[in-house]
Amino acid sequence: MTEHIKIERKDGVLTLTFARPDKKNALTNAMYGVLADSLIAAEADPSARVVVLRGEGDMFTSGNDVGEFAAIAAGAVQGERHVSRFVRALAQATRPLVAAAQGRAVGIGATMLLHCDFVVLADNAQLSTPFINLALVPEAASTLLMPMRIGYARAYEMFALGEAMSAQTALDLGVANRVVPLDKLHTEAAGIADRLARLPVGSLAATKKLMRNPAPLVAQIDAESQHFAARLKTAEAREAFTAFAERRPPDFTKVAG
Repeated sequence: MTEHIKIERKDGVLTLTFARPDKKNALTNAMYGVLADSLIAAEADPSARVVVLRGEGDMFTSGNDVGEFAAIAAGAVQGERHVSRFVRALAQATRPLVAAAQGRAVGIGATMLLHCDFVVLADNAQLSTPFINLALVPEAASTLLMPMRIGYARAYEMFALGEAMSAQTALDLGVANRVVPLDKLHTEAAGIADRLARLPVGSLAATKKLMRNPAPLVAQIDAESQHFAARLKTAEAREAFTAFAERRPPDFTKVAG
């Protein structure tokens, strides 16, 4: 395990597991670095025919580590933000991406599913995108992908109000491929990954490229990243993270946008 990411390779399947259950699998900059490096390396590794993303414990991931965002909002100097490398690697991946998500999938935990080719949800999964609640903007090209997937009205509601989407709703709207009982989740995802690993990798890659052009996704990621970085420095973001730390509701009516 490296930086709370478990890396397993078996029979053509690369499995990347978020392994920080004591912190709700909140993703740190270091974790993003390992994930990005692993996805990029898989593109040049003939033995990595399929990639599985999963979370350890009772939830997929609570999203970005809010403590790191709070430090940025407070003006702390930060190095390279590997989250950008990670979402670019997702958008540009030619290998089939399989996700197995249980419990809460928050923020990027939900938006990364839009890049996965096969999404298996446990029946207790709850997807939410509370970026605006933190005075930020959505990322991972989700401002393009989410409206395309579920329609503008539903996507706007999901982003603006931050309310959770159930596993069944995600299935009905085409965000997920299957919903299974919690105790069957990883077995189901592993079975799908095994089936994909036995298919012709070149044909899978060509089909994926025809279905999903990475160029507009990367362009959208870049645009979102610029807005995201700018939003982190605003008074609204400082109020959001201060309120989070103080465990009180934020009051955005008294700060400039």
